[in-house]
Amino acid sequence: MDVSTFVPVIGVIVNITRGFDCCSQMISLRTEGGIVNFVIDPQTMVIECRRLRAGMRVAAFYDSSLPVPLIFPPQYRAQIIAVIGRNEQVMLNYFDRNLLAGDQSLRLNLGGNTMIQSVNGQSYTCSPGENVLMVFYSVTTRSIPPQTTPRKIVVLC
Repeated sequence: MDVSTFVPVIGVIVNITRGFDCCSQMISLRTEGGIVNFVIDPQTMVIECRRLRAGMRVAAFYDSSLPVPLIFPPQYRAQIIAVIGRNEQVMLNYFDRNLLAGDQSLRLNLGGNTMIQSVNGQSYTCSPGENVLMVFYSVTTRSIPPQTTPRKIVVLC
């Protein structure tokens, strides 16, 4: 899965409505830059298959290489959605076998409390390196590259 063109939008869900058909929904996120709408359809990957509700803080990733309608507020088709904690950050990137991000912007240090799982929430028992990972973390070091011990890693097999 090539995620190099995926762009995250982080915000709080303010509204969920029916989409263009019975199998899609439209969610509105309140972000620092204003309202952003996302279409969620059967191809949208919702991490851990969580049921989305108003008030949840989420990271919605869209593919910046796809065309979008020129409307306001902006509207994108969500590729991946993850529920994130209040002071938590999320990163989606390819990580090598040394757990260094493909763009060398973050290095992971696995801790005893780091949960490693698959997209549907099942335990992932192999090494997470050399995969596309969604990393949930709160603090990093000031080193180059920054390092963190993530709370959770989701492996996108």
